[in-house]
Amino acid sequence: MTTRTPSLRRTSLVLAALACAGASQFAAAATIGFMAPLSGPIAVVGQDQVDGFMLAVEQLGGKLGGQPATVLKEDDQLKPEIGGQIVRKFIDKDKVDAIVGLSFSNVMMASLPRIAESGVVAIATNSGPSPLAGAGCKPNVFSTAWQNDGAAEAMGKFAQDKGVKKVYLMAPNYQAGKDMLTGFKRYFKGQIVEEVYTQVNQPDYSAELAQLQAAKPDAVFVFYPGGMGVNFIKQMAQAGLMSKLPLYSVFTVDGTTLPALRDAAVGSISGAMWDAALDTPESKKFVADFEAKYKRTPSEYAATAYDAANILNIALGKAKAGDSKALAAAVKAAGSEVKSVRGPFAFNNNNLPVQNYYAFETVKNGSSVSGKLLATPLPKQVDAYHAQCALK
Repeated sequence: MTTRTPSLRRTSLVLAALACAGASQFAAAATIGFMAPLSGPIAVVGQDQVDGFMLAVEQLGGKLGGQPATVLKEDDQLKPEIGGQIVRKFIDKDKVDAIVGLSFSNVMMASLPRIAESGVVAIATNSGPSPLAGAGCKPNVFSTAWQNDGAAEAMGKFAQDKGVKKVYLMAPNYQAGKDMLTGFKRYFKGQIVEEVYTQVNQPDYSAELAQLQAAKPDAVFVFYPGGMGVNFIKQMAQAGLMSKLPLYSVFTVDGTTLPALRDAAVGSISGAMWDAALDTPESKKFVADFEAKYKRTPSEYAATAYDAANILNIALGKAKAGDSKALAAAVKAAGSEVKSVRGPFAFNNNNLPVQNYYAFETVKNGSSVSGKLLATPLPKQVDAYHAQCALK
């Protein structure tokens, strides 16, 4: 297949600029580069991150750490080569103080060498690939999302605790997909009937669903974010499997997909570090504010980006923009200070989260569908790779 690489598309949003009257001097300002997939079938995941981040900055008066903030938004199109170009532009041309987003693990890993070399602080809001969590950890690279295995580990433990014996596994064929299935298997001790990897953004799962039905497992566990999840679950429902086969998933049934899935997702069980159903003061306020501004329910992707903005706000209040090493240290400390929407949160030695992982069931709620908290399979979970990281 021939892939065309269009010119980079940038949307620059200047949130605040403080000018001195009669002079050409400006207050110290922070420039943030935000990169996410903002087009194609996975765009909803990227847009939720942007919206969560921008909501927090707006609530902070257009400032981060008291400094006027400029946020440069770029569409990586879920293509590693495009992501690499954007990161180089952010660092070399735009001279950003921090890069946020880095939404998918394949894009993150392609961009990592230049980020690490530059020392510029980077905060992933939807990825935590296993190489970055272990020996490949970097002092200037953080994730407010998760280590990729984490939510899947929670689903593996949940299935194990429920006495499930045989599970069929499915995910797209890229780093995060492999990490998710690895995480599930780490805690599930029953039989893995089959482990199937499909193409990224594959639209038709009829052949795989026929194989799934023929295998006769006790349950199926999948990772299909965004449009992939909508296609998979709708086709699973059309095949009559949703009523016959328990569905466990991560990043498949959430705020980005439920508006399209609605009743098709009822009864499914999802593992996540946050859902709009979480009953904490910070979470309830975030959901109310997000719904008031954007007229939709936020997903976990919006939550991680919202937390990232608040962490940067704390950090930039302690370290001046332009001092990358000081900012990285301040970001790490801010992880333990921020009042996260998800409950307990801190950065581990590898700069990835220590956090709760919950199990939610999709239930009918009048004319709508929503999540219902079932359990906390893994409280204050520490990822499986952090001991391989040399950072303290």
